Amino acid sequence: MNTQTTSATTSTYDRVIRIALKQKLTTELASYRLKSKCPADIIEELGVKNGAVRIDMAVVNGIMHGYEIKSDRDTLHRLPNQMNEYNKVFDKITLVVGISHLHEAINLIPDWWGLKLAKINPNNEVIFYNIREAENNRIQNVISVARLLWREEALQILEEKNMARGVRSKSREEIYKRLAEVVEIEFLKEKVRQTLLTAREDWRFGTKPTSYGD
Repeated sequence: MNTQTTSATTSTYDRVIRIALKQKLTTELASYRLKSKCPADIIEELGVKNGAVRIDMAVVNGIMHGYEIKSDRDTLHRLPNQMNEYNKVFDKITLVVGISHLHEAINLIPDWWGLKLAKINPNNEVIFYNIREAENNRIQNVISVARLLWREEALQILEEKNMARGVRSKSREEIYKRLAEVVEIEFLKEKVRQTLLTAREDWRFGTKPTSYGD
């Protein structure tokens, strides 16, 4: 079905999908926290590539699972570039689409991406249909993961490792490069998750900066 044949009364748009998806993920995370006793949360509009690209939602709960929304009223024009950046960072990724994009999305995204269809039912509720589950990402890039950290956060990890000498006054990219050289990616991902879940509470609830700074 193409965009023209999707009824205006049943076509999805970003806000309704976003609200319904967040409710669904919040319920799932509550169960996860109860069973695992571990912290977990949803971060909306998480920036990657130093904030140049933002994923709609990131679930942080022992892994980082990114969710990108493309409603019937959106286009897929930006998706190839978004895919390139998301693939470098997230452990799993799921695309959530309106029905007008379903066929194109299946042919566009990697086969390890998850795919959900969002439709409006007769009661005006968003219903999600699981087309396929997300699988583990095997092509993450350590420097791209490091860029999820702010300069000071990345430098602090180097200080803890006694590896900050020579880069304390350098640019953030030099710090990320050093970090990628001295730590394993699994260690770095754990540090990133800890930072997002604990060190940035004020930022995540309304005071996030407009840039990552140098």
